[in-house]
Amino acid sequence: MTRSVAPVPRWAIYSTFFFSLVGLGLSIYLTNAHLNGAQDLFCSDSGLINCTKVTTSAQSYFLGIPVAVLGLCAYTVLSVINSPWGWHLKNYWVHVGRFVLVVGSMCFVLWLLSAELLIIKNICLYCTGVHVVTFILLIIMTIVCPVQLGWAVSGSE
Repeated sequence: MTRSVAPVPRWAIYSTFFFSLVGLGLSIYLTNAHLNGAQDLFCSDSGLINCTKVTTSAQSYFLGIPVAVLGLCAYTVLSVINSPWGWHLKNYWVHVGRFVLVVGSMCFVLWLLSAELLIIKNICLYCTGVHVVTFILLIIMTIVCPVQLGWAVSGSE
């Protein structure tokens, strides 16, 4: 059985591509800073906002892998599959994968945010930028993917 995918609105295609590129840029910056000992972060290092403390904490690793590198990998994939060309692929499972990756990324963001607030007791502005971008992508995907994948009917029918 071959599953088809419905087209999505242009605003969703271009906005997800834009936000994926923003997430990729932030992830590149955070990965570079992490690999250089967080010396290159242009961020406050005192008070509640302390990027260095967050990016060098024990919670900046997940299963021995720097969280920044995981974000870089996720946003590299998202930048490809959220490109206009990625949205026009006919493979159903690419589109399912896009939705699953964003939902999984948001779950990871919630864990990271709780670690920042409850364990580290500091916030990284660049990390927050990635969190906000991920949340925006989740909202857009939640609007368009169920209809695109045939899990729901559109309101215009």
